[in-house]
Amino acid sequence: MHKPRIYIDGFNLSLEQGTGVATYARNLSFALRDLGAEVGVLYGTARSTVSTSALVREVAFFDTPPLKPHWLVEAITSFLRSLRAPYGEIATQVPMTGKVIRDTFNARLPHFDQIWNVQGLYNKQSLHGFFGGRPISVNFREPPEIMHWTYPLALHVPKAKNLYTIHDLVPLRLPYTTLDSKRKYFRLIQRLSKNADHIVTVSEASKKDIINLFGVPESRITNTYQAVDIPTRYRDKPVSDVKSDVKGTFGLTYKGYFLFFGAIEPKKNVGRLVEAYLASGVTDPLIIVGKKAWRSDDELRLIADNDHVRYLLTNGNITEKRFRVMQIDYASFPLLVSLIRSAKAVLFPSLYEGFGLPALEAMSLGTPVLTSNTASMPEVVGNAALQIDPYDTGALVEGIRALDSDADLRGRLAEAGPIRAQEFSPERYQARLAKLYGQFTKPPAS
Repeated sequence: MHKPRIYIDGFNLSLEQGTGVATYARNLSFALRDLGAEVGVLYGTARSTVSTSALVREVAFFDTPPLKPHWLVEAITSFLRSLRAPYGEIATQVPMTGKVIRDTFNARLPHFDQIWNVQGLYNKQSLHGFFGGRPISVNFREPPEIMHWTYPLALHVPKAKNLYTIHDLVPLRLPYTTLDSKRKYFRLIQRLSKNADHIVTVSEASKKDIINLFGVPESRITNTYQAVDIPTRYRDKPVSDVKSDVKGTFGLTYKGYFLFFGAIEPKKNVGRLVEAYLASGVTDPLIIVGKKAWRSDDELRLIADNDHVRYLLTNGNITEKRFRVMQIDYASFPLLVSLIRSAKAVLFPSLYEGFGLPALEAMSLGTPVLTSNTASMPEVVGNAALQIDPYDTGALVEGIRALDSDADLRGRLAEAGPIRAQEFSPERYQARLAKLYGQFTKPPAS
């Protein structure tokens, strides 16, 4: 039975930390496995994985800090790379011998049958793309039938069908919310729109943007959406354990706080969320979980060193000062799931999302959600979340008050959320992918 060889890039699949695109790539790898494909992942680590020793190549891949090769080996390798530059890069297979203990990374690694690496590939393509050159060729001994790039990159694999996922056009639609070089980004998307074998995206809103801004024929672009798939061991953890997680780690009460999770950057609208929360007068705290990104200080200005974000709680004869707003840089995935399940509601009023996975994850866990009525969010959440204009602070205030005071509303959303989330189940995602890949290869075994 035919087993198609489909590779994806490891551009966002950092071993140290993840992003929304990393979640997309990881989920895609497991969907490919379940479709019966032979899955390869192409990394571009700074570590050299060129060696005659299989063990050394494996060690170099996982090593932190990078394993430095002998200076002579490094010099010869650099010289050979410069000679073959016009012909592209050569991918080196990283053998997984099992001699390196990699249990630490298991939760973050994608599914793979093969791991490949080109030293510094993604940094090189970024610089290459800045000057507007042709995409860098990446050569394999035996190329895959399909190379699915999970992000717009100035790379391609000769003799393979090259598919590129464009999640959204935020740098062009909301240029003031990102640090991308807009000219470089425009040139890259323009080139991919013309030369890619196919464009993949994750919502009808993004598909419409790509068609309208770049004139891509509808026949050359496919919306596969995404899948929400939270492991059963976290989804069905006993409520008593969930309560212990949030109480013991953060001192929080089950169903006694509001939650935002995601990167803290202008697109996520955290500054307006904090302003609306403080104006709402609700007493249950707001917990913000996410890494500080570009302009995060501006987004968090209202809670930085300001006493008015704290409130006094009298417990018997003891008066305590507690935070109304708490910002947490990081929570492990199991702990994050407990935080979502324990929240009174998740607040996700993002200005623009290509898909909006955090809202869907919360809905799948039965937590009420407030989100935006812009971009992809209406088509993702349907009637199973409270939608507001993310630019209207007054509407956001009223939404927070409604979720705080109306138990019937919370109950209805908690019941509707998991039902809506089934529209984006792994099985439905796999069916959409099978239809996509079927255009370019024999249908994968299912």
